[in-house]
Amino acid sequence: MLDTYREVITPEGVPLQLPAAGPVPRALAWLIDLLVRFGVLMVMSPVLLALGDFGQGLYLGLMFLMFWAYPIVLEVWFGQTLGKRVLGLRVVANDGAPLGWMPAIVRNLLRTVDALPFGYAVGLISCLCDPYGRRLGDLVAGSLVVHAPPRAAEPPARIETVLAPPVPLQPGEQIALIAFADRAPALSGPRQNELADIAWGLSQASGAAGVLRLYAMANWLLGRR
Repeated sequence: MLDTYREVITPEGVPLQLPAAGPVPRALAWLIDLLVRFGVLMVMSPVLLALGDFGQGLYLGLMFLMFWAYPIVLEVWFGQTLGKRVLGLRVVANDGAPLGWMPAIVRNLLRTVDALPFGYAVGLISCLCDPYGRRLGDLVAGSLVVHAPPRAAEPPARIETVLAPPVPLQPGEQIALIAFADRAPALSGPRQNELADIAWGLSQASGAAGVLRLYAMANWLLGRR
């Protein structure tokens, strides 16, 4: 399959599928955040250092805020830092709930351990060994970095093509075909192709061509002809 999900059952019995993020997008997000931090410090340093000892004290305070408060506050308030926002990532609790203050503090304090002995070696090993890509700080804090769902786009125009199924379909098969045509527009192109390939025996086509054939057969079943 294309994606690795962590399935969580809510107290109401509703299953949630959380698409866990791997070490590569997380590392890129961390690099962007690092550039943001140094960028802010470089812009502010000439102004603050010109104020003498008082400015040096403010500079040290700004360093503390950028390297410690910056990720904690943004992850609690918005679920993501600027780097994670660019990469489409979000930090949540293991059950899919928003991250609280204490888990955010714990996971960011343990970055010092994940960074040992150099190059985030401990964190990388932990991400590679954990099935959901969690570093040591995530395991201790009970947090998870996931791919944030994209914003809902406008529904695509309805496909008007009609094609009769080549073989008679059982009622359950008809329901499954109609459900695919109804839900597939909300899925990504690769996911649509993956699901359509399962019904290759019916559509006799793969990829995008198979998707279009299944849409057309669903139209036929719905009487759009």
